[in-house]
Parts: sequence; C-alpha cells; structure tokens
Amino acid sequence: MSGLAAAEEALRLAQSEPHQSRLLALEALRGTPDPLTSAIAERALGLAAKARQDLVQARVHLEHSVSIALAAPLAPAVAAESRASLSPVLWYLGDTAGALHQIDLAAPHLSGAVAARLEMNRAFIMQREGRLDEALDVYRRILPVMRRLGDVADEASVLTNRGIVHAYRWEFAAAEADLLLAERLHARLGQKLQAADVRHNLGYVAARRGDIATALSRYDAAERERAALGVSTPQALVDRCEALLAVRLVAEARRVGEVAAVRLAAAGLDSELAEVHLLLAQAALLAGDVADGRRTAELARRAFERQHRLGWLALADFALLQADSLAEYPDVGRLRRQALRTAAELATAGWVAQALDARIIAGLAALRQGAVEDATGDLRLAAAARRWGPAELRGRAWYAEALLRQARNDHRGTHTALVAGMKALSDGRAGLGATELRVHAAAQGRDMADLGTRLALESGRAARVLAWTERCRAMTAVHRYPPRPPSDPDVASCLSRLRRAVGRVEEAGLAGTDTRRLLRQQAALEAELRHRSRHARDHGAADDGPPELGELRAALDGVVLVEIVESDGQLFAVTLSRGRARLHRLGPTAPVADKTSTLRFALGRLANGRSSPASADAARRLAEATARELDRILLWPLRRPIGDQPMVLAPTGILHALPWMTLPSCRGRPVTVCPSAGLWLKAHALGPQAGRRGTLLVAGPGLAHAAAEVDDLARVYPRARTLVGPKATTRRFAAAAAEADLVHVAAHGSFRDDNPLLSSLLLADGPVTVYDFEGLRPVPRCLVLSACDAGLSAVRPGEELMGLTTALLGGGSKVLVASVTPARDTTSRSLMVAFHQRLSAGVGPAEALSAAQEALLLDDPEEAFGATGFVCFGSGLDQG
Repeated sequence: MSGLAAAEEALRLAQSEPHQSRLLALEALRGTPDPLTSAIAERALGLAAKARQDLVQARVHLEHSVSIALAAPLAPAVAAESRASLSPVLWYLGDTAGALHQIDLAAPHLSGAVAARLEMNRAFIMQREGRLDEALDVYRRILPVMRRLGDVADEASVLTNRGIVHAYRWEFAAAEADLLLAERLHARLGQKLQAADVRHNLGYVAARRGDIATALSRYDAAERERAALGVSTPQALVDRCEALLAVRLVAEARRVGEVAAVRLAAAGLDSELAEVHLLLAQAALLAGDVADGRRTAELARRAFERQHRLGWLALADFALLQADSLAEYPDVGRLRRQALRTAAELATAGWVAQALDARIIAGLAALRQGAVEDATGDLRLAAAARRWGPAELRGRAWYAEALLRQARNDHRGTHTALVAGMKALSDGRAGLGATELRVHAAAQGRDMADLGTRLALESGRAARVLAWTERCRAMTAVHRYPPRPPSDPDVASCLSRLRRAVGRVEEAGLAGTDTRRLLRQQAALEAELRHRSRHARDHGAADDGPPELGELRAALDGVVLVEIVESDGQLFAVTLSRGRARLHRLGPTAPVADKTSTLRFALGRLANGRSSPASADAARRLAEATARELDRILLWPLRRPIGDQPMVLAPTGILHALPWMTLPSCRGRPVTVCPSAGLWLKAHALGPQAGRRGTLLVAGPGLAHAAAEVDDLARVYPRARTLVGPKATTRRFAAAAAEADLVHVAAHGSFRDDNPLLSSLLLADGPVTVYDFEGLRPVPRCLVLSACDAGLSAVRPGEELMGLTTALLGGGSKVLVASVTPARDTTSRSLMVAFHQRLSAGVGPAEALSAAQEALLLDDPEEAFGATGFVCFGSGLDQG
C-alpha cells in the first residue's frame, strides 16, 4: 500500500477503529512522505486521538496538518478540512472562540459533504452553548445534503447530534427516532464505537424522560461495548453522575463525578470539566460537605468565566453563595452583599427561582445582623412570587413569607406559610428537571421542614408535632424521585410535557433570555398534572397532606402509635394511645446513633458463626446490654401510654436500621414499623394482606438452607407455587410475583448503601433489584425475605429513605417482613417456619413474627438472639 493510500485508509478508519487508524497513519509517515500524504496522515492521527479521548494530542496533530497544508502550499480545501476537524477539539478544550474562528477560516474553501460537515461542527458548538433552536435549524438544513451525497457516516453523526438536541428540548419521541436510525446506520457501516455511543445517548434520553433504571442499564451496556473496543469515554460518566443525582444517590454520584473530573482533566476536556465541577459542587452541598462544595464551585466558576459562558457563570456564583451561607461562622455582612449581587446576576441571566433563593439568603443574613428592616425588604421581594409561577418557585416564595412572618413574631402566620410552601414543593416534585440546575431544591424543603418542626415542638402540642412530621415525611419517606416514570399514559404524557417545559426554562436561563412566559406555561402544566394524578392508578404526585388525627385514632383502635422525631440534635416522641396524643422528650441523638451501631455490630458477630464460644458469649452480652440501654432511652419513658398494646413505630432516620425486636419493650409484643403514620394508614386500608391470589415460594442459589426452607414452607402452603434451583429466574419470579399475594424469598440479599436502588436478592440468573420490585404490577400484598439486611433503608438528605422497604410500601404492598441485621441461615429457617405456621392459621404478621421470635429465644437463646433482627414493616398488625 502506498503512503497516500495508507493515509487515506487511516482517515477512513479514524473514528470507527482508532487504534488501526493510528498504525496506518504512522506507516504513511515513515520515510519522507509528500506534503499531501503528511497532511492527511496527521489529520487521521488527530481524529484517531480524538476518538480515544486524547484531546491534547488531537489538537497537536490537527494543527500540524493545517501547518503542512499551508506551508506546501496544498489546495486550500486540505487545510480547510483539517480546520473543520480541529474546531470541535478546540471547543472540548474550552476554546470556544478558537473553535468558531477555525470554522470561519475553513468555510470559504469547502463545498458539498465537507461543507455540510463543517456546518455540523458549527451547530454542535451552538448546541453546547444552549442555542438549541439555531443548532436544530442547521441540522435540518444539512441532513438532506448528506443524504443526497450518500454520506452515510456523517448522516448518522448529524442524526445523533440532532437526537441529543431533541432530548435537551424534552422532545423524547423525536430524540429516540433520530438516535435509533443513527444506530442502524453506524451498525451498517461496522462502526461499533459510534453505535455504542448512540446507545449511551439513548440512555441519556431515558434519564431526561425520568426513567433512571433504563438509563443506567443503557449506560452500563454502552460502557461494556466501549471497553471491548479499548476506549474509555469520560463524558459518559458525567451523564451517569447526573442520573444518580436525579434519584438522590449523592454519595455514588460524587464518586462517579470525581472519576469523571480526573479523566476529563487528563483529556483536556475543559468545557465538560467545568460542568461536572458544578455538579460536584451541588452534590457536595447536598451531602453537607461545605468546604468541597465551595472548592469545586470555584473551579467551575473560573472555567465558565474563561469560556465566556455567562448563564453557567451565574449558576456557579449561586453555588458559591450557597456554600458561604452554610458556613459555621459566616461574615453575615459580606454574605448579604454577596447574596444581593448574586441575586441580580441570576435575575439578569433568567434564573428566577435561584434569584429568589439568593434574596432569601440575603434576608436571613440581615436577620442575623439584627437589621430587621433590611431583612423585611429582601424577604418581601422574594415572597411576592408565592401567588404566581410554577410550584417550585411558589414553594421558595412561601418559605420567604414564613421567615417574614416569623420576624414579626406571627407564629400562626409562619405555620400557615410553611404549610403552603411544603404543599407547593410537593405539588411540583414530579416536574423537577435537569439535575445540574435543580439539586438545590432539596435544601429548600429541608429548611422549611426544620423550621416547622422547631415551631411545632416549641408549641408543646403533640397533635401539631405529629401533623407537621407527617407532612414532612409524606414528601420524603416514600414519595421520592422515582427511577421510572408512571405507567398511566395520561400522567406519563403530562409529566413528559411538564419536564419539557422545565427544560425550556433552563435553556432560556442559560441563554440569558426572559423566562416569565415559560414559567407561566410550567405552572399551567403542573396544575394539569395534579388534576390527572388524582385519577391515575400508579402515580403519587398529588399530596393529600398529613392524616387527620381522628382518622388515625379510629384506625389504631387498641394499638399505640409511637412516632419518633429528631430536631436540632434532640429526639422526641409523639404517642397516640387510647385517643390521646402526648409529646415526650427522649434526649440527645448522638448516643442513640452510637448505641444502634454497637447493637448492629454485636448481632453481626453473633451471626457469623465463626466466633469462639467466649467471643460469641461476649457479643451476646454486649447486644443484650446495648438493647436494654436503647430501650431505656427510647421506649421506657413512653411506658404508660404504650402499656401492653400492639405498637406502630414510625422512627426517624437514624433509627431505621435499629433491630427493634431486640429491645425488651418490644419482645413478645406485636410491633410493626413504618416510615410514617400516613403510610401505615394507607397500608391498613388495603384490607386482608394475603391469600386471595395465591402464594409463591422462592429459593435462590448458593444458600444452603434455601431449598429445604421452601420444602418446609410448601408443607405449610400445599397449593403454593415454588421456584427452586434453575427455575428461580428473575423473569419467572417477576411473572409469578405479580400473580401472588404472599411471596416468600429465601435468597442471598445485599444492601447497597452507596446505591440503595441496586440492593438486591440473588436468583438463579442474577439479582432482582429494587428497580425490578418497583416494576411489579401489582406488587405482592405481603413479601417475606429471609435474606440478611434486606429490610435496610438508606437515609438521604432530608431524611429521604431509599431501599426495598420504601419501594414496596410506596408501591402498594401491605407488609414486608425482612431483617435489618445479619442472621444465621439455620436460625432464619427455623424462624420462618414458625412464623408461617402462625400466619397460615390467620394470625397477623406482626403477632406471628413476635411469637415465633419469642418461642425461638425461649428454646435456644444463645442461637436465636440474631433472629430478633427480623422486623415487620407496613401494616402488620392486621389479621390475615
């Protein structure tokens, strides 16, 4: 093969097979090639380096190609084509002006497909700057040109870019149509890398649509395909970080974002590095890491300023303001000046909601200075938005109004404003859009919740504390950001249009244009979504508020409710017993958190089965002593209202991992645990929990007792369907579980604190995750899991719970029986058989579990203490 032929072949393979392209280009450059061969080979090397994400080398080779062509001199089109390839590389490196300059220099010398390709680069830069309408017009204009010329590869590239623009504009059907066609074209050409990138972008469309489960699955598949080709794409990690933040998986999002930042920096991708730094700043602030939030926000700010991206610059300034407002000892005078300056910048850029938040920060700073008149002015301006606009904006404005009324010592008015603000945020929850612009919304709800809790506790009225706590938990405990959109077609369509409207507000903000008309459109769509949600089968966007006290009293009827509340490092409890609500102070939070960790550690030592007799005895004594201490702090002060009644426990965040049945006050007593009293009431209203549609028994692999446990239970339920061994697949499980009221699974379980939605049970062909359980329609009324830790939930900012418990109870299950600690397999088997024997006889799940645990403890306390880690969740006090 001649040098020129090798260079041209290298150019053809540069994007689809970058490693082979590089070898051919280097071969073409051996010896003393002519200038044309050198220019083409250097261009191929540059494009291959770009495909491998080595932007620095790509720039070097492409600039060398331009220099060779100009020095030769070669035909102007040769240098122009290299300039066309150089322009997107410069943009990725953060040189927007340089990228556009190269396009302007190349344009007069190109025609046909090459000229269309140059315009595609120009449209790409417009797209990334937020000029979506202009980019879309260019793509529509050049696509017919490429089709007419038969340029299939560039047609696929245009379709991919246009599909992403459609996704930015929340036009999901159009986005998927373009991307699916691009995928087929790349596959026809054998371009495996580009096809994998398109599949990743289909995941991005799913994420924008709200289907985070599908998005992560597509991201994983594309990552595997790229890895097989020896290519790593750090931009893909940015999309994954954003998807994880959308469902508030803050810790994992930060880890992914940090890896992305390192790889983007190494590749010199400054434009996307700035965006991921802003994401990381907001994630850090959500996690309470103020120092890191400030550091990464400053990195983002400097980059946006250097890149002249003014809309993003205003958002970075806002992140810095948030970080400064969260400092332990802020300079409040400086903070207020900074807040007012940032508010003006945000308003100019079109970020109305963020500007309102900045004014709230200014008002709070003025209050801390004692400048009530200044604070009143700031807060009044912010509060003016409470009567118009979308729900999120109204929620923030009501918070400003609450602060204003509190400054006037209007306690009743403050409470009224907080209720209105929480209601507005709840109404707008489903419409949250792109994560990088909306993460801070969670902090606003948390601030309102904390203020309302303090006011309720200061009132000393148990009913008010209960009502406020329930209002807050209705927004967090189960109604979190779903990993899949609703299946009801009317609600799904409305939600899609709402998210599109939210996206357009964000686009306008980035472009610095007026957003008021768009905000009115968003408000109208939110009202439509609330209306449709009231009639939907599977969507929880409509907030009915906290349960009525009278309704709770009637439903409890011989049962005591204990709701534990945390505020400012102190624990309180509200009891509702025999119709009377009482408020109790329990003490500081920190010792309870420490003792809960100690108890879980001791139970874990007992369960591992490898300890010496002396070590096991020490662990048991430690567990018993710690359980008594926790009982003394948490339940002994409530002994009079509790009496000997069955108990509904609604704990605060740190207590969701507590094995309640180890506490002396719970032993021998039917106890059911639920994230909130309102959720317990809804589960209670479902009626009989099991038996109407049949029973399913499942045994997973690698668990010695699983098949024997299912055999034992099959004798208790002779008509049950069983899935054992290779038959226990995820597909069969999903189909059978949808047809059963009572499901028992004996399988290895794993709880993922980093990503609770990936907590899973292991079946014959792989794991069943929380995502899969959320997809069950209908969900089983009663699910029993004999796996370790399956009942755990992770507590996210704002006491937002994530895990299998909340997924099932929020999806319509009545009861979940699962362990929050490790347990020995033999102990679990004995406990489960005893439990199901009672359950099948018509005993309620909580009573059946309590009696089985007590009988096991009486028979063999040394062996069975670990069985107290099993907890009944939901409405387990009802009879079968």
